[in-house]
Amino acid sequence: MARAPEVIQTWQMAEPWSVDKETGEKRPGKLVQTTIPLPELKPGEVLVEVAGCGVCHTDLGYFYDGVPTVTKPPLTLGHEISGDVVAGEEKWVGKEVIIPAVMPCTNCPICAAGRGNRCLAQKMPGNSLGIYGGFSSHIPVPSQDLCLVEERGEIPLEWLAVVADAVTTPYQAAVRADLKEGDMVVITGVGGGVGSYMTQMARALGAKVVVGIDIDSRKLERALQYGAHIVINSAGKSAKEVRGEFREICKAHGFPYNYGWKIFEVTGVKAGQEIALSLLSFIGKVIIIGYATASIEYMFSKLMAYDAEIIGTWGCLPEYYPKVLEMVLEGRIEMEPFVETRPMSQIQEVFEEAHAGKLMRRVVLTPDF
Repeated sequence: MARAPEVIQTWQMAEPWSVDKETGEKRPGKLVQTTIPLPELKPGEVLVEVAGCGVCHTDLGYFYDGVPTVTKPPLTLGHEISGDVVAGEEKWVGKEVIIPAVMPCTNCPICAAGRGNRCLAQKMPGNSLGIYGGFSSHIPVPSQDLCLVEERGEIPLEWLAVVADAVTTPYQAAVRADLKEGDMVVITGVGGGVGSYMTQMARALGAKVVVGIDIDSRKLERALQYGAHIVINSAGKSAKEVRGEFREICKAHGFPYNYGWKIFEVTGVKAGQEIALSLLSFIGKVIIIGYATASIEYMFSKLMAYDAEIIGTWGCLPEYYPKVLEMVLEGRIEMEPFVETRPMSQIQEVFEEAHAGKLMRRVVLTPDF
């Protein structure tokens, strides 16, 4: 069994995103390989040796777009983590685990209301867990919300890192949407890391029709193999044009185009959000999953007229993780077509590829210090 190290090896965001005062040019954060102290573990904490950490759109927002972190740089990013417990509470030592991306305090009015995924005192690796994140060799975390991995068959432990966000976030979104068997679903951004799992999740939970929207024809073809019934390529099209195409598809297949759709917006870009809102109609719902920094103009009186809803969703309650993990291990949610591993020393290149939209799969970085 692995033992606790003397220091933590890490890829740290040493400098925050910034703007050149003279040119106005955006400059991404700066990543450096370094070591940070191994803290003394407190009661209720464990030290996890990282098996893998997924690269998420949220990390890119912190690094490239100036989305603020609770802990200011320098800090280590990364919140999709799986690994082995090597120190701390004895009952956890030697266990394989998934670390929830958000860990509630369990002792506040928000947690008491059952909304602990948005607890204001939550611990989130790579954001509000001090300087500690998943792009490192080890990470100290509270043990109370760890998801135990007991039987994983042939699925590598590092792959299960994406359960910590890319797979569980869609489940929480489905809960927020009250997604039921027989529902009609639209997903904008079916090709992305979260979007591909949102598509599978909707199908696994019984949606009778899933319409996927994306700008990448390769990812749309893949979506048809893994959950989507119908796809729309929105590349170069306005929201109005996509809405028109959606209506024609609905008419051709005998679906209502103007009521009852649950629309999951996963792109985290302005164009995707505009498309999602353009499709909202009578007794429908738009669930916002992807984070975008741009402002959107929308006539809110439509919500009154449509008796419709716009809903935000954040992360996932740790209590849902075992059920989502079970869906993965049963094969109801496929992993292999959507994950690839690379050594953590390639973090800079992976960030650049992800930021440029060049990746077909979620990259999980594995420590190679």
